[in-house]
Amino acid sequence: MSDERSNRVEQVTPYSDQTTAKTEQVRQMFDAIAPAYDFMNRAMTLGIDIWWRRLAVKRLKRIHPKHILDVATGTGDFAIQLNESLHPQHITGIDLSQGMLDEACRKVKGKELENTISFEQGDCMALPMADETFDAVTVAFGVRNFEHLQQGYHEMARVLKPGGMLCVLELSTPTDPIIRWFYDIYTLHIIPAIGAMKSGDKSAYRYLPQSIAAVPQGDDMLQLMRNAGLRKTAFRRLTLGVCTIYTAVK
Repeated sequence: MSDERSNRVEQVTPYSDQTTAKTEQVRQMFDAIAPAYDFMNRAMTLGIDIWWRRLAVKRLKRIHPKHILDVATGTGDFAIQLNESLHPQHITGIDLSQGMLDEACRKVKGKELENTISFEQGDCMALPMADETFDAVTVAFGVRNFEHLQQGYHEMARVLKPGGMLCVLELSTPTDPIIRWFYDIYTLHIIPAIGAMKSGDKSAYRYLPQSIAAVPQGDDMLQLMRNAGLRKTAFRRLTLGVCTIYTAVK
């Protein structure tokens, strides 16, 4: 089932009228919406995404990571939160979109964290890092954008040290039918309308609920982690099932 769900999310792209690969479309989309991204995150989740990240960070405290890789780091919110809570020696953030990284660099500079947090542009399908480099690898709201999800997990497992932890925070769909009804109205109609007004890119916020619905969830997601050689896999659903934390150990 996990392979089928992986194929589904890999086929969901931001711009269905384009023939370019998903990776390039995702890069184009995030470059376009970067200035509005943080506002839309707060608006879409009513600010609860901050709490979700805090819960994810708590999962990492037990291993006291010194070197962390934040994949699909976006505008750097999770990297900054990881630094504030865990005080590692260094955090590296990587993202496809230079537009998002520009926003992240601006935040880090404003907090004078340039010596602790660094960013680079790159593709999670081929991480430019050596094997067994990091104590922890994190992804917040990013795996559904991977062009090849299983390959992405193999790459993240590759750069983890033995005993290191992978922590994935991803949006998910509620299973309760009543909650799902309200959720569908919000994600399929309200969010695209707000996104179009704020960012000027309605397609990007139509892609959001489509990619959430298609991405592997629950044990299907854990199976992809196990396929990559990771163990001690676990997940926890948050806020009526609209977000899930996934963890695994190398």
